Amino acid sequence: MQATGFWSGETLKDRLETLITPFDPERVDCSAYTLTVGHEIYVSPNEAIQDPLSVTVKQLGDGEGFTIPPGQFAFLLTQEKIEVPNDALALISIKAKIKWRGLINVSGFHVDPGFRGRLIFSVYNAGPVTVHLRQGQQMFLIWFANLDKPTAFARNQPVQESFPPDLISGISGELQSLAGLNKKIKDLDQSLTDRVHSIEKEQTYYRFIAIIIVALIVAMITTWIRDGGISRAFAPHPTEFRSSPTPTTTATPIEPGNELPRTAPTPMTSTPPGK
Repeated sequence: MQATGFWSGETLKDRLETLITPFDPERVDCSAYTLTVGHEIYVSPNEAIQDPLSVTVKQLGDGEGFTIPPGQFAFLLTQEKIEVPNDALALISIKAKIKWRGLINVSGFHVDPGFRGRLIFSVYNAGPVTVHLRQGQQMFLIWFANLDKPTAFARNQPVQESFPPDLISGISGELQSLAGLNKKIKDLDQSLTDRVHSIEKEQTYYRFIAIIIVALIVAMITTWIRDGGISRAFAPHPTEFRSSPTPTTTATPIEPGNELPRTAPTPMTSTPPGK
């Protein structure tokens, strides 16, 4: 029966040269080995992306940086290829300095016996700020432990070189994270506040115009009253006291030669009584 237990740093240096490619003895950290970020990554889109469904796997150049926004998932592929023998089991994690930024490993914590290829780390940014990373950064840790004997149930699959085709489609599209929802709520609150302020300004403007109009009307009425407008309004109309016109005769002019003959007045005679 094989002795069980985690491999020491010395065992890692002796055995990992044939199990990890490329292998660097300087990356043995106590009883763990440090792995780096590879060239292939996927970061789920947030609300800042106009077309979330267009986001796909990204190929990084050497040392190229990338970010994982708050509340977003990411798939990270290791630069190194790993092989776990049939008589061992591996455990994986993220370095503490990176976990303190809020990045959580949600892909699982072990590697099956018989696995071969690059490891895929599924991470979630549970922190309040964006996490900045780069290709080649030392980010992951792996431990090896012996089984009591070689297992016949070891994993027997092709070498994993990149992300499986169906891996990305499962989380494509925008993810409604708490940070994203909080930002949307703040944006909506700011929009409503700006709208209320705009309406208040409009109301103040219209109230000012209404006051001016009322003041002008009052001034006009006051001037009209001062100038006797009420007396003129209630005084009788002049036509009510106008008398009927006196008929006038028009003298017809007499042409010369057409004058009427003048006659002497007939003397009055008295008749004697008895005549």
